[in-house]
Amino acid sequence: MNAVRIEASAPLLPKAESLTIEFKSDRKRLSDDELIEALACMANSNGGELWLGVEDDGTPTGLHANHQDLAGLPGLVASRTSPSLNVIVQSVDIAGVSVAHITVPKSPSEIATTSGKYLRRRLKQDGTPECVAMLPHERSSRASRFGLHDVSAQAVSGATLADFDPLERERLRQTVQRYGGDRVLLELDDEALDGALGFTTRNEVGERVPTLAGLLLIGRETALRDLVPTHELACSAFRYLK
Repeated sequence: MNAVRIEASAPLLPKAESLTIEFKSDRKRLSDDELIEALACMANSNGGELWLGVEDDGTPTGLHANHQDLAGLPGLVASRTSPSLNVIVQSVDIAGVSVAHITVPKSPSEIATTSGKYLRRRLKQDGTPECVAMLPHERSSRASRFGLHDVSAQAVSGATLADFDPLERERLRQTVQRYGGDRVLLELDDEALDGALGFTTRNEVGERVPTLAGLLLIGRETALRDLVPTHELACSAFRYLK
């Protein structure tokens, strides 16, 4: 766990807030909940710096008396987030007042507050930042970008093994043989082949069910139309005449 540190070369106070810079006033003592939410929000975006004891216009006004001792702040943040968020806290003197500079890493996994909030940071139309709720599809998309969540490996709701087309599976075997694929695949029966290629997964009761990858590659046309309505890709070709 990271501890508070004071460095000889203190960081410079930025001139304004941005997607990676946040100012938080502490004159009335910023609540723990608001601080934790702001830090989790930054971690779920690009990470950055939170300056505690600085007004929205960039004026340093100092820390509240209850926040003068920063030693427990990293532990508070770690205990109030899931998975635990580790931050680095520095005490910085600016214009005769003490403020806290908190470095927030960009997290590969979604950080939630222990109260169950998932937040992300974005810029409003006027260019100022804000924290908003992270919706389920945004969490899924974020996990996919980090390689933590493979959408193609997920079971398709309502799909059964009958939605696989045996002819498409046989064409796949022929393709493996024709183009020098892994010959071991040709020795597998249908069930083992589907499992090896990620075409099936096990549901909560242990039954094999098709994955999105399985339906897209060897699924029947009717099943694709009914269960994966967004599967089609239309391409337009343009002829350029000299």
